[in-house]
Amino acid sequence: MSQSNIGLAAGAVFDRLAPTYDLVFTDSRIGRAQRSAVWQVLLKTFRANDHILELNCGTGEDALFLASHGISVFACDASQQMIARAEARLEQCSPATPIVFRQLPTESIDSLDPADRFDGAFSNFSGLNCVRDLASVAAALSTLVKSGRPLLLCFSTRICLIEILYYLLRGQPGKALRRCKRSSEATLNGAPLAVYYPSLSDLRRAFEPYFRLRSTTGIGVAIPPSYLELWARRHPRIFNMLCRLESYLGTIPLLRTTGDHVLLCFERVAP
Repeated sequence: MSQSNIGLAAGAVFDRLAPTYDLVFTDSRIGRAQRSAVWQVLLKTFRANDHILELNCGTGEDALFLASHGISVFACDASQQMIARAEARLEQCSPATPIVFRQLPTESIDSLDPADRFDGAFSNFSGLNCVRDLASVAAALSTLVKSGRPLLLCFSTRICLIEILYYLLRGQPGKALRRCKRSSEATLNGAPLAVYYPSLSDLRRAFEPYFRLRSTTGIGVAIPPSYLELWARRHPRIFNMLCRLESYLGTIPLLRTTGDHVLLCFERVAP
């Protein structure tokens, strides 16, 4: 199966999640807290009047946030249903800054016109963990992002300490160590999906022929993964304390790659 067909197949899996995605994650306590941590870095990375490319945009939450800060977005996702919901939200919000949503798998971004260069690119919450060949994505992005401009990418980590501890305490070592295998097969609404867990060194090798890593920020180092939403609702004081700790723990070198996600800021180097 070609890379573009793999992307479309993954999009069909996420079509099944689209009707409940915002309810289950976007509007959840954990989802809002983890996204807020990403947004803090977003606003330090991009600036008003930038025009950026967003990969794996889902239902458009991040694109709408960026537009509210004067940043125009060309947002792509492999899922037709995710894009449909993003466009419906766009009609309701009608931001002054333009947003374009397009169904396009990440594996197919090389079909975009390289003459239309972006002031940066962004991908949030593990969309790129569904891509097997990141080197090809990096090569395509190198033709689309202007020299000296940022690439902000959020990946699921290979080692998530909270997840490991949680599943070990429940007597489920297989789930506790599932990310350490480099890849696994997730089941989303009954559909299988291959998920990859590259290490930081893997990611540097994939992107550094074209991009230089500038910063690493942990996301979900103190804030737990989204499947602990019920716990977060039952223990609001503890959860709020963890949210306050997040911005500090996410910057500590030995901890920032052991959260639920890691946010990497690359810079396009001159050809």
